[in-house]
Parts: sequence; structure tokens; C-alpha cells
Amino acid sequence: MEFKDYYQVLGVEKTATAEEIKKAYRKLARKYHPDVSKEPGAELRMQEINEAKAVLTDPEKRLAYDQLGQQYRSGQDFQPPPDWDAGFEFSGGGFEEADLGEFSDFFANLFGRGGRAGRGSRGYQMRGEDRHAKVVIDLEDAYHGATRAITLQVPRVDAQGRVVSREHTLNVRIPKGVKVGQHIRLSGQGGPGMGGGPAGDLFLEIHFTPDTRYRVEGRDVHQRVPVTPWEAALGASIETPTPSGVVKVKVPAGSQSGRQLRLKGRGIPGPEPGDLYVELEVVLPPADTDRARELYETMARELAFDPRRRRGG
Repeated sequence: MEFKDYYQVLGVEKTATAEEIKKAYRKLARKYHPDVSKEPGAELRMQEINEAKAVLTDPEKRLAYDQLGQQYRSGQDFQPPPDWDAGFEFSGGGFEEADLGEFSDFFANLFGRGGRAGRGSRGYQMRGEDRHAKVVIDLEDAYHGATRAITLQVPRVDAQGRVVSREHTLNVRIPKGVKVGQHIRLSGQGGPGMGGGPAGDLFLEIHFTPDTRYRVEGRDVHQRVPVTPWEAALGASIETPTPSGVVKVKVPAGSQSGRQLRLKGRGIPGPEPGDLYVELEVVLPPADTDRARELYETMARELAFDPRRRRGG
């Protein structure tokens, strides 16, 4: 999938105002609309123009897209970075598949329901709009609960018609046992009501900070733990840090790298807590001293061991 430069598609500068973007769209639509255009590839060109308009005339999507676009150029190989849209407030819940129509995979990946940067239908109601934002927390917060100051970027259009952002900081209580994808509802923190109506709610979608030590599946947590060759071969009782604190783990004799040990109930807390799966990783000490090399040479002579020989061969 290639990155699309929507400003290039419409032929406008990245500093273009909302009115300049609409003017550029109308000019291109008159030229490429399939009902009137005789230009080759007009239908595909019109699809790109519609996509660009859908993003650049919506302050919420434009603000998030602009930040993402700082890292890519048109035509560059592209996959949305994990949690690329974290920290932005968006209205609605994202486009449904049926709404995406003939938009490209690039658009669908960013602005479909799977990408919170989409928006659903808007309505002029007395009650304010509900708003959505993706936030990233540490896995440890899900184990213990926490109160965190979370800053979101909220788009608005200034007097010159340009999209700018303001920061919105909230003290949010992270409940113990929260999972990836779960929503925390902040009542009255959404869009303002109309005609004196109540404000909408703000829904925070939880994601975990990427951590090479852990892999999370639902409430289960997988963790790689290094062990020495003698601990794996002879068995041992070791201590290792986990998201819930330091725990003792019994390593069975004869263990190999990749062996999983299940610690029941040590996953993310909840009515049915998950489990912690410890995956052993045998780590060899370096042969960087005379004594270490001597010990390895002794093992090479005295242990009849060939890891490449097939069992039973």
C-alpha cells in the first residue's frame, strides 16, 4: 500500500484554508466527474479527489493526517504505525464498511471503523456529540489501576479557515483490570450541547504502550524470561519481574528455550483473571575469559551432544 498525499491530489499547499480546499475540489470535480468528463481514467481520478476532500475538509481527520504525513511522502510504501491516531479526539465511531464505498485501501485503513480517525454520522441535536480518542497506557496500570493526566489534541478552525489544535488535559482514573480495546466513558466531556442541552460523553479506547518484554492476548500475558544453561538443565527456582511485581518461578530440569510455564491468575485482573505465560529463553554466557573458554572446551570434550542430529538417528 502506498501513502497518498491528499494535498498533492487537490493541488493545494499544506497551509491551504478550508475555502481554498473546497475551491480546488470544485474545479477538479468539474473536470473529472465521470458523468461529464472525457479524460482517461476520470473515474479513478475522481475517487482520489473525493478521498482528499473527505480528509482535508474535516478538521479532525486533517489534523491527524497532517501529523502522520510529516513522516511519509507520496507513493512511499506505507502501513499505518501502531496507534498512529492516539491522543486525538474524534467525533462518532468511524466509517462502517458500507460507507467506505469505492475509497482506497489507504483511506479504509486510516478512517474505517478499525481506525478511530473515522467519524460516523453527525446530527444537530440538543445533546452534544459523543467524542472518541485512543489513549496508550502502561500494562502495569491495567494490573494495579492508576490516575493519569492524559492530554488530547482537539482540532478547531481559526478565523483564517486553517485547522489548528488545542490541548485538552484530563485526569483520568484507569480502572484495575482494563483490557485493550475497552472504553472508559467520561460523562459530559464530549462535544458541547446545543440550545442549553447537555454535553456529550468522551470515550477513551485503551491501548497498551508497546513493550518488548510482554505480549498481551485478551487478559493473558506472555513474557520471555532468560535463564542460564545450568538453570534449564538442572532445574532451579528463580525470581523474575512481572507486571504484577516480582514472582518466583520453578524451572523444571531439562527445560529448553521456548518452554512455556503457566502462572494461573497472574494475567490482567478481572472477574476471570488471565494467566501469565513465562517463556524460557536459555542464554549462554560469553566465552570471554580463559576460564570460561576452558569450561566450554571441557563440555565439548566430555558431553556427547550434537544438537543437529535428529532424534532416533
